[in-house]
Amino acid sequence: MLKIKRVVAVSILIIIPLTMLAQNNTNSPYTRYGYGELADRSFGAGRAMGGLGFGIRSDKQINPMNPASYTSIDSLTFIFDFGIAGQMSWFNDGINNEKHWNGNLEYAAMQFPISRRIAVSAGVLPYSYVGYDFGSAQTSPEGVYYIERFTGKGGLNEVYAGLSVDVWKKRLSVGLNAGYLFGRILHNQILTLGTTTTSQSGRNQELRVNDIKLDFGAQYMHQISASEYIVSGLAFSPAKELNATSSDIIMNGNTLDTIQVSNQVFGLPHSFGLGVSYVKQNKLTLAADLLYETWAQVKYIDEKGQFKNRIRIAAGAEFIPDYQERAFLSRVRYRAGLHYSNSYLQINNKSYNEYGASVGFGLPLIDNRSFLNLSFEYVKIKPEVSTLIDEQYFRFTVNYTFNERWFFKFKVE
Repeated sequence: MLKIKRVVAVSILIIIPLTMLAQNNTNSPYTRYGYGELADRSFGAGRAMGGLGFGIRSDKQINPMNPASYTSIDSLTFIFDFGIAGQMSWFNDGINNEKHWNGNLEYAAMQFPISRRIAVSAGVLPYSYVGYDFGSAQTSPEGVYYIERFTGKGGLNEVYAGLSVDVWKKRLSVGLNAGYLFGRILHNQILTLGTTTTSQSGRNQELRVNDIKLDFGAQYMHQISASEYIVSGLAFSPAKELNATSSDIIMNGNTLDTIQVSNQVFGLPHSFGLGVSYVKQNKLTLAADLLYETWAQVKYIDEKGQFKNRIRIAAGAEFIPDYQERAFLSRVRYRAGLHYSNSYLQINNKSYNEYGASVGFGLPLIDNRSFLNLSFEYVKIKPEVSTLIDEQYFRFTVNYTFNERWFFKFKVE
């Protein structure tokens, strides 16, 4: 039976990256710029607590936001985790209102110990999403009628392998994620003059990325009492220039001009994460995160100044009424969180802010070790000026965390 479960876990980890390449999780016009919408990289409980994780250290969930967390697992446990997300989005440009639905297989990961002081994790998760389709019919000052349409799809994904080491008495752990960042982003623009397609011009842009990405982490646990402790966490991802290629196809009527560019610079920022959590075991968790990313220094299409530095703040809580009670509702993990961030994107030197609130539930399964996690999130995109599109969405995530004592050896009398 355990061998079957291993096969299922590995199969899903292989299939999901292929599936993710063909699906979008957004319809936002803002994804026309940069790398698109940056993905929430938290799993399970962290997703319902505002999308945090730098200071979260739990033996019941995988937390790739801080690779130092992997040693929280005991020496006999294997964890497999995957999530499915969907969202309903509303857009308002002051004149028109639109509503869109999107869904996606989002992430999958596994984690297990290789000794009492070393644990590893591996998985696949998204880095960014691109997905939009909008346009309008207009008349120029000269009286020429034309239709302009913009479409885009794709995004970046990451396959990672992580290692965590307990370096001091179950109190201080350090970790490293080595990820392979890959994907492609497509942007199309078509201009049609008149009411027929015989007079069209357009532009198709493509970006392909294949590169290595590193994440470092550290966590320190301070024991307050036998059942209470505080965790402080740090995470860092260094800035880098990506191994990327881009192409630009210009269409004028029946003429196509393709420009293949290999020396343009596309980069990622320095990313600094700080988190802290207070835990009363099997009862209460309170946590807060701060993320800072230096996007203003990043080159995109060989130029700096197209982005702005990004800050994200999150706070959340988890409460368990009575972990040992037989009643199901007493063992459910009730979660809630808030978050705020500014966008790294700049559209005509203007940007937007993001405000979100989330709630969720960790539903224990029969063994009380595995969980079905549900999270529900409302996000408001507030632009700096009224000429930008006002956006809001309701997102839900279903996450299954399989937690099994695979390495336990039973004694036979």
